[in-house]
Amino acid sequence: MSELERLASSCIFPGFEGQTVPDWLRRRLAEGLGGVVLYAWNVESRKQLRSLTDDLRSEQPDLVIAIDEEGGDVTRLEAGTGSSYPGNGALGVVDDVELTERVAASLGTELAEVGVNLDFAPVADVNTNPQNPVIGIRSFGSDGELVARHVGAFVRGLQHAGVAACAKHFPGHGDTSEDSHLALPTVDGLDEVALAPFRAAIDAGARSIMTAHIVVRSLGDAPATMSREILHDLLRGELGYTGMVVTDALEMKAISATFGVEEGAVRSFAADADALCLGHDLFDESVVSVRDALVDAVRTGLIAEQRLREAAGRVADIASWAASAARMSHVDRAAGRAAAQRALQCEGEVRLDRSALVVELVPEVGMAAGRLSQLPGEWLGSALSDADVRRFDEGNVDTDVGLDGRQLVVIARDAHRHAWERDAVDALTARVPDAIVIEIGIPYWRPSAAAGYVATHGAARVNVEAAAGVLAGKS
Repeated sequence: MSELERLASSCIFPGFEGQTVPDWLRRRLAEGLGGVVLYAWNVESRKQLRSLTDDLRSEQPDLVIAIDEEGGDVTRLEAGTGSSYPGNGALGVVDDVELTERVAASLGTELAEVGVNLDFAPVADVNTNPQNPVIGIRSFGSDGELVARHVGAFVRGLQHAGVAACAKHFPGHGDTSEDSHLALPTVDGLDEVALAPFRAAIDAGARSIMTAHIVVRSLGDAPATMSREILHDLLRGELGYTGMVVTDALEMKAISATFGVEEGAVRSFAADADALCLGHDLFDESVVSVRDALVDAVRTGLIAEQRLREAAGRVADIASWAASAARMSHVDRAAGRAAAQRALQCEGEVRLDRSALVVELVPEVGMAAGRLSQLPGEWLGSALSDADVRRFDEGNVDTDVGLDGRQLVVIARDAHRHAWERDAVDALTARVPDAIVIEIGIPYWRPSAAAGYVATHGAARVNVEAAAGVLAGKS
């Protein structure tokens, strides 16, 4: 293998299927692969995950092992049970910077214990578009200054635990109405509201920043991931960022369906990205094709060899920093519970006076979070005594559910974005005088007939358990 091939390999971060290291990945690690990304299908238990990361590093000691662990809806460590930490939406509502740092430090400690050294968190997007289908409750909020101070706190907390933070998605995915997993979103321009959280992340020493697959029309026609104006001129130049820039997953339709993965990789490198996240479903064939595309681009002069060396150095810096970082944190799940409880917003009569019938309205799951093994209705039903749970999705709602003396509790998620949810909530609650509605997304909409309303500001298990405590009169 040539030196150029090894350098290119060191900048590629694939995923892989299963809970053990596949043979193809061992071969690529031996050839200098710089990083891997873990997903829920790689995690069965903490013990198994630690064994997996140890095995990976036995092949490549300086490996960057990354994961999407935001807390809240987006969890890999607790995909089987739901997260013990609320996501950014709840933390932003509480607006306690010290608590946000505690939550991030505890989460980072749990990641460090299983061998992860890079977390694709925090989300630094300011959710200024209520119709945003991909950011939403993953954001700290719609106020740029609030988001900025909590992004800085989250970065500090993670990195105090010895895990590199990655602020995402530069230069801001919060004002979009499309999901870049499925299409290529566009925004007209940028302002300081969108950039302020990234400035805060840089000031806090964030070791990594992830790009957004969005077009900013005022800065050209290329997606930010492939835009030199955005990555080199704005991020490196104006904002002065010198750390590792990693792409969002190149398999996402915003790139793969418009430019293709290989062209997207080359153009991202030319724009000043350092690490190429391939995504959930691109394995050995894509590692080889992307590596070869980078090498060909260097040999034909599209990318300078020095650019490749610079990028490989920034990837290596993540691993070396994490290996030597002082870990000054501990697992503190009480911080997660406290944040979830403090984030609750209760209106009207929210205490149950008899056993509940829980009706959960389930919209299409976002691809960033993925479908968890359990849904919030199950967590709520388990936390309440003698509760029954019914679940409906769009086009399959029975508003004539038999209560049989039970008290109606309806779970909605982002009802402001889903007319079918609003219609279902109104139809269900109009039938009874003491129904309670729980909104686990962003609480922009209110039902007209419910006796009680609880906004959790997140769909993590810890958020739902906090709501159950209020319904049961325990808090």
